[in-house]
Amino acid sequence: MDLDWSPTDLAFRDEVRRFLDENLTPELRRAGRLATSVYPDHEASMAWQRILHARGWAAPAWPVEHGGCAWSLAQHYIFDRESTLAGAPMLSPMGIRMVAHAIIAFGTAEQKAYFLPRILTGEVFFCQGYSEPEAGSDLASLAMAAVADGDDLICTGSKIWTTHATEANWIFCLVRTARLERKQQGITFLLIPMDSPGIQVRPLVMTSGEQVQNQVFFDQVRVPRSNVLGRVDDGWTVAKYLLNFERGGAAYGPTLQVMAESLAAQAAAAPGPNGGALLDDPAFAAKLADARIRADVLEILEYRTMSAISHGRDPGPAASTLKILGTELSQRLTELALEAAGPRGRVYQPHAAMPGGPVADYLPPADDHLSGADWQAVAPLRYFNDRAGSIYAGSNEIQRNIIAKATLGL
Repeated sequence: MDLDWSPTDLAFRDEVRRFLDENLTPELRRAGRLATSVYPDHEASMAWQRILHARGWAAPAWPVEHGGCAWSLAQHYIFDRESTLAGAPMLSPMGIRMVAHAIIAFGTAEQKAYFLPRILTGEVFFCQGYSEPEAGSDLASLAMAAVADGDDLICTGSKIWTTHATEANWIFCLVRTARLERKQQGITFLLIPMDSPGIQVRPLVMTSGEQVQNQVFFDQVRVPRSNVLGRVDDGWTVAKYLLNFERGGAAYGPTLQVMAESLAAQAAAAPGPNGGALLDDPAFAAKLADARIRADVLEILEYRTMSAISHGRDPGPAASTLKILGTELSQRLTELALEAAGPRGRVYQPHAAMPGGPVADYLPPADDHLSGADWQAVAPLRYFNDRAGSIYAGSNEIQRNIIAKATLGL
């Protein structure tokens, strides 16, 4: 495997850098730098999506006929890497990176014509309705019912941990349309407008104080059958297809390398236990070095996966492997950042950040004063948010089961 970029790749990298330099405003870079999770400030994310859409780069992984880019796998990786290095805010993944791919693969011509252009512009903004109070990692146990009534399905139940349900105007849901022999059967993939009568959204306060996730209640919500994606009772097929994109997503390596580099700079300025800089403390330096090595190794694994796909080979359970390594290393880095923040990291200062949702019952100081630097104030918020990384998109225990089954035949 050749790890050097080709002349074409290097020219593309320079093109991306010029675009980022010209279009990333200080406000957008600040939103990327002060994000507390994979979900940045909503307004900043949508503003960046509009800029990308104008350039034709909002959904590069889509087929060209629907607005995507004819990029190589290397170019996709370069774009993700350069965007991370430049501090660009992330786009909300539920529409562009997740349900859009399911619509492209399983949608009718009418569904594609309606949803895809509007997802690109941000006119349609999706949230995800999968988990329920009694169905998380064991998603096939879901119970939200959808009962046929003529040309409609009447939905009753609830979904939980629904990110950006207060901002979204559509939700893609897995609903129970039949009780069959296997619990994966009788599930239907349904697209529901959030302004439908009978929908109620209740925000959930996260450990960081943010209201990004919600519980959504459905009380006799009437949805046209034309909003079914794929076939009735076969939604599990659509959901499995979509999970490949949710778990694969963008490359972890660049983000983790940027996190590690930033942490090294912060530790060089933070006081250590023996009077010098924290970075000079052998114990902390060893932990940071280990994390940086792991980030570099993860990048090589991502290169290997790209190489396999580009040569038409099955990468196997690579998405599960990368999801485990990426999320657990991210958690490790947020732990080290909290250690580097020291006593300042114990102060609750959400006004320093640009989170993906409002902060509950918090009034910032009138002068927006911070105790310490902004990175110290953001460190505990990122630490709390990142605890969910090994749970969402299928818990890491589930990912290990997938690897054991696919690789070891267990």
